[in-house]
Amino acid sequence: MNDLLRLSPAVAERFPTYRGLVLFASGLTNGPSDERSHTLLREAEEHARRMFASTSPAEHPHLAAWREAFRTFGVKPQRTMNSAEALITRVVKGGELPAINRLTDAYNAVSVRFVVPCGGEDLSKVVGHVTLKLADGTEPFETVKDGAPFTDHPGQGEVVWADEAGVTCRAWNWRQGTRTRLTEDTTRAYFLFDALSPMTRGELERAGDALEGLLADLSPGCRMERVRLGAAG
Repeated sequence: MNDLLRLSPAVAERFPTYRGLVLFASGLTNGPSDERSHTLLREAEEHARRMFASTSPAEHPHLAAWREAFRTFGVKPQRTMNSAEALITRVVKGGELPAINRLTDAYNAVSVRFVVPCGGEDLSKVVGHVTLKLADGTEPFETVKDGAPFTDHPGQGEVVWADEAGVTCRAWNWRQGTRTRLTEDTTRAYFLFDALSPMTRGELERAGDALEGLLADLSPGCRMERVRLGAAG
């Protein structure tokens, strides 16, 4: 699995502080959200409310770095937030984190607690290598519109994660596609943390440690492998 996820030279050059942490997991047991995963979400919400009691999410150094990165490829971050900021903003405005399924609830809770975008993809649905690249605008992105399946396309020059069948996540870590998302039947997956300076490698590793612990609790006996992308140190 060491080379399944790749960075294109264009993205690596343009965003030299980017660090990615990937957790590959097999032997997973997913299922509907339950008491344990609901507790994880409620605890993450309380953590976010305390952390952002007197400041807005946009002022957090890591989220501010993502806002600036989004601007550089033509995305307005006030409207198209990275996934961590979107979840945190939802909470500080009085909402709750959505309960989706046990594995998704786990990575969303960790994302909020550590203020780092995180997503999960079903390895059985991934086609070929997955590359962080600048889109040419023709890549298909499977999503939902007005409650029905819909194929969209990224903007030209938009930073996306894409496998050989199309985009898996638009605007770097804004919105995941439906084709590779985790379902209640998922048994093999990768979980991807995206970080920019000033988030350090150590902070990123601690987020990974937290998710590994939750995955082990939710799926006893699952097997995990950790792969690192991008900037060293």
